[in-house]
Amino acid sequence: MTLLPHGRGGLVSDRSPRGRFAAIAAAALLGATLVVGCSSKQSGAGAGQGGAGAAGIGENGLGANGSSSLNQFQKGTLGENGQGPLSDIHFDYNDYSIREQDGAILKSNADWMTKNSAARVQIEGHCDDRGSEEYNIALGAKRAQAAKDYLETLGIGADRMSTISYGKELPLCTEETEECWAQNRRDHFVVQQ
Repeated sequence: MTLLPHGRGGLVSDRSPRGRFAAIAAAALLGATLVVGCSSKQSGAGAGQGGAGAAGIGENGLGANGSSSLNQFQKGTLGENGQGPLSDIHFDYNDYSIREQDGAILKSNADWMTKNSAARVQIEGHCDDRGSEEYNIALGAKRAQAAKDYLETLGIGADRMSTISYGKELPLCTEETEECWAQNRRDHFVVQQ
């Protein structure tokens, strides 16, 4: 394995998808260790819910324990096991605005969350593979936050939701076509009971 300089003084292995994923996972694990080791207290009902995990950047620390997309990616089944009770929303290229048709999907998701008041939801922001890793992590975070903010306006408490960005690291489709890229520009909602 060849280590290459990358980003802000970090090193990554070769540029293959598996190599990038391993490098991100190692960096997230190191960052999670630092976050957990430096944290003197956690407060609020949602403390630790976003927690430290294997990959992705979340609002409550690095990564997400038990993330559905990450688990499916590791098993090679990402996109195969159905949607779950909440529907994904999608985004235009290089944008994190909630589209009109996705507002209706978020309303339906909010209705389900209202009926299932014990459920917590993690909102995963995803991007297509164009652009740098850093850019896509930031864009995925903005997409996840936009959905969270929208759900809050529909009456869902912020303490029931967390966000995480996987950027371009967990694609549903790997073809270099607009149709494929459109599938990857999404927010995925993971129910955590």
